[in-house]
Amino acid sequence: MPTSDIKRRDFVAGLGNTLDSTGSRSHDAFMLTLRVLVVVAFALPPAQIHAQSPAMADREALYRSILALPGKLTNGALTPHWLPDGSSFWYTTRTLGELATFQVDPGHNTRILLPEAPPVPPRPSAQGRELLSPDGAWFAGVDAWSDSLKEFPSYDIYLRPSGGGARTALTTDGIRGYNWSYDDYFEAEARWSPDSRKLAALKIDYRMLDSIPIIHWLRPHTEVEWWSWRRPDGRYDTNELHVLDVGSRREIPVDIGSDPDRPIVILSWKGDGSELYFARMDRDYKQLDLMAADPATGHSRVILTERSQSYVGGWEVGGAWKYRGFNLLADGKRFLWDSERSGWNGLYLYYLNGTLIRRLTPDSILVGGPFGTRGDVAAVDERAGWVYFSGHGDRARPYDVQLYRVSLDGTHLTRLTDGTGQHYIWFAPSKQFFIDLRTTVNDPLTSVLRRADGSLLRPLESGNMDAYTALRLRPREEFVVKADDGKTDLYGVLYLPRDFDPGRKYPVIDFIYGGPGDIGSPKTFGDNLGWSAEAMAQLGFVTFAVDARGTPDRGKAFQDVAYHNIGRHEIPDHVAALHQLAAARPYMDLSRVGITGGSWGGYFTVRAMLQAPEVYAVGVAAGSQFEFLEHLPNVITPWLGQPGAHPEEYHYASNYWLADQLKGKLLLIHGTSDANVPFSPFMRMTDAFIRAGKFFDMLVLPEATHHSSQYHSPGYAREVGRRYLVEHLKPGS
Repeated sequence: MPTSDIKRRDFVAGLGNTLDSTGSRSHDAFMLTLRVLVVVAFALPPAQIHAQSPAMADREALYRSILALPGKLTNGALTPHWLPDGSSFWYTTRTLGELATFQVDPGHNTRILLPEAPPVPPRPSAQGRELLSPDGAWFAGVDAWSDSLKEFPSYDIYLRPSGGGARTALTTDGIRGYNWSYDDYFEAEARWSPDSRKLAALKIDYRMLDSIPIIHWLRPHTEVEWWSWRRPDGRYDTNELHVLDVGSRREIPVDIGSDPDRPIVILSWKGDGSELYFARMDRDYKQLDLMAADPATGHSRVILTERSQSYVGGWEVGGAWKYRGFNLLADGKRFLWDSERSGWNGLYLYYLNGTLIRRLTPDSILVGGPFGTRGDVAAVDERAGWVYFSGHGDRARPYDVQLYRVSLDGTHLTRLTDGTGQHYIWFAPSKQFFIDLRTTVNDPLTSVLRRADGSLLRPLESGNMDAYTALRLRPREEFVVKADDGKTDLYGVLYLPRDFDPGRKYPVIDFIYGGPGDIGSPKTFGDNLGWSAEAMAQLGFVTFAVDARGTPDRGKAFQDVAYHNIGRHEIPDHVAALHQLAAARPYMDLSRVGITGGSWGGYFTVRAMLQAPEVYAVGVAAGSQFEFLEHLPNVITPWLGQPGAHPEEYHYASNYWLADQLKGKLLLIHGTSDANVPFSPFMRMTDAFIRAGKFFDMLVLPEATHHSSQYHSPGYAREVGRRYLVEHLKPGS
């Protein structure tokens, strides 16, 4: 069954790419087999390949030390346990290896060390994908499908008493391929009513879907497992929304409209349980309807409709459950809605009948949290009349996220946090105070306590960075360059070796993600891609990451560059960034440039090797898309539309037709059990290279999934990719 697109931070291996040759097709097939064997040799211990210099051995030790750092550092993160007054809290942190518990009283501005952590009221423990009812009496759950892609052991929703006891069936009509709330994210497909008497849940019919084979080569007898699969040009699964009455076991179907294959997400219940709210999106992602349903009858109504000439933002195209643009106010009459209708995501105040009251935020602030999340309303204080929200308000630093507040009458807009970087917020239940956690690419997460007006009360935690400081690494360098259009600013981060010498020449590695649904360059100290880029730099590289046009957090026009244009502007923007960086940094050797990435980053790694073969000499691509006709529609349809209506765009976005442009060293890595990016496009890409007479390397990981393709056995693919880059870019020479 379809899985959601795995975000770029799950693909952080330092990897690399190939070089050109010619010859007959039969000779190419022989050389392909030979090169697969050579790739395996890269994974052997260094002594089995060639003798290492002491300098390289030291660099590799530093490389491994950096990759091990995340487990040795403590930052200023904390989880508050709020006390009955709604403002005071306690938290536990690790100081010098020991756990310590502090209690904070914001009213008196005190922070005291407690002899031990206060007892936490017992909370029923969930088992797998379960949702606890608001009254704490029941868990509703579904039996999870296993990581080995096995089918469900059952197809229904069950109830389990939270205090113990046998579970009972809430539904009994689920069958294979037509079952209840099967997704990884059960909480997106089911929602308890406030009185715990009803459960809203989705039932999905995917019996009409196409299938892809997952071949299990390592079992005693080779087995083929057929996995239900959506294609942009194929049939979709269909949805049913039901309200399940816990007492009577009655199922009330909700009217979701005449197109059951439209994506649906359950949003919220009204406080008194009289209405259920959900959203539906059309297959073109151009129209989003906010809906309300009567749980007693299933009758529904459209509250408002959001339309776009390109695609409606905010659905978080990697997965509909992430939609957070709807915030119901406690008065039961109004709600907050976020929209990009002006070109900049803003907050709007509506009545529940769909009447717009007013816009609350100006275009000078793009409403949203870190990494392209939408809405991010931190708190609403209806008594005082304030809305607290995260936003991007500095056009000179567009990716910085600050906390703002605005009154419900649309006045008194105020920024409440200071300092560059990303701010994450914990608001007190009293709405009188908040905890502000801040990080930048060079500053680990620190936490401070503030009043609701943003005034500072006291520092809280800063963590222990001794292990990082001891390595004496060079600061990460943020930069701004122009896109290929010569006008648009692009932002990124550059990393240098610890023993950097400006008089030397260094090979360069471009760490790329590039997908239109997420940013790619690090914005925080603890970014996983950043750790990989910094570690690879210590081997004697200059490494960097940059966000090209077509990515989020910069407004609708900036992201819409990718609309119907996947594969057209991203690599030219990266090349433009590379040349500008090198013009100001003569130590960057443009004759030795590599590129690496996974998932979307794998697609763009291959794209770079084919679109700019005179620039990129080496590339490593893991878990890659190569074309988009056999890709998840919610990941690609918003950007390219329906294949039947836009065949040229799909053809242009494919890497197959560019195979004859390969000149560099290219390593392709893929797992045989990847159910996010099927194995068949991987084989078609290899066939395209063979037919074009191009040599390349490949590493096939048996039973590896999309996520594990870079962490197989463990870290195997990362190590192969690292050695591939070192072997062909020759740092230190």
